[in-house]
Amino acid sequence: MKNLKYVGVALAASLVCVFLWFNPLPSHASQPSVLLQTEPFLSQVVPDEAPVRMALQAVDATGQPLSNVQFQLQLSTPVKTPWFTSDFPVVEGTQLLELSAKAPSGKLEFEQVMPIRGNYTLKAQVAPLVAGAFEPFEQSLQLSVPENTTKYKNAAILIGILMIAGVVSGWVIGGDQTVQDGEVAPQPIRLLLSAATVVAIAVLLFVNINAELASAHSHGEMQSVTSPSVQKSEDFEIRLSGDQQAIVGQLASQTVQVINAKTSNPEADIIVNVEAIALEDNKQMFAYYGRTNNQGNLTWKEQFFDGAPHQVVAKITPPNSSTLRVSHAVEVEGIAPPLYIRFISLSYYTGVFVLSLLAGVWLHRRSSRSVSLFSR
Repeated sequence: MKNLKYVGVALAASLVCVFLWFNPLPSHASQPSVLLQTEPFLSQVVPDEAPVRMALQAVDATGQPLSNVQFQLQLSTPVKTPWFTSDFPVVEGTQLLELSAKAPSGKLEFEQVMPIRGNYTLKAQVAPLVAGAFEPFEQSLQLSVPENTTKYKNAAILIGILMIAGVVSGWVIGGDQTVQDGEVAPQPIRLLLSAATVVAIAVLLFVNINAELASAHSHGEMQSVTSPSVQKSEDFEIRLSGDQQAIVGQLASQTVQVINAKTSNPEADIIVNVEAIALEDNKQMFAYYGRTNNQGNLTWKEQFFDGAPHQVVAKITPPNSSTLRVSHAVEVEGIAPPLYIRFISLSYYTGVFVLSLLAGVWLHRRSSRSVSLFSR
């Protein structure tokens, strides 16, 4: 009887498992959420190059788009990586963008240049514009940006050069070190030092010439189409205000206000095209089509991460009216990374050279022993 009882329990458990397999219980995933699409795909994004177009769509538990949505976004850069720093160490672990936006269709789009490789966090807070339309919620999205493949190629080339130089140097140092009369050092060592001096001078000249060319190029490209920070037509007035002094690693606030020129009242739901342009190479760093709120304002905060002067531009094109364009310049104070961060990469390359040097010495001595044994 006991065996039959156990068999009955096993059959019941099997039936329950089969039922749950074909009829799974509702999961936590069936909740309102934010869907993200990027152009290009994140796997194709190159840090500090062209801006990435991000499209966010708020959907309900059934996957249907929500309407009349208020987004509050926070885009954070990858956390600090002490052993493998990025091109902008000061930017690591900081806020890149804060944006509050109205989305009547539940969809929000903007463009942003991703400064470094790593895992970004996009925190989206979603609330209804009409009270009670749906329950507010928030969601954190992870965006993984790969490293520029050119950086890997350059690092491999440099490591290869250091390994060859280290092995050759070790081979020379491991040779005959007999000092002749009147010599300060053995001839192989003197030849090695002379070659190292010539290479160092050539590298310094190359770096200085490239720096001068880059500086001349930057000054030549640093041009912008200037326009006032206030523009007015018969129907509308647009004003641009905000921080005109920024620091790398910190957010700078920008505000666009649209006013009815006839009544002096703020204009809500006016579409505004805003963008931030790096003046050194005239590159678009951020762009967004947004709507003004009930106070006639469109406010966002962004970080100017590359330390170069920028221009913030805002435009509106009212019906039956010409485009109104305002702008102002933003001076950005660059911050040099801490000294220990610079020593991280130097220590890696120095370690590669030292190990290659020791390998060269070992190879030469092993070769000498083999020759001596063979001659016997």
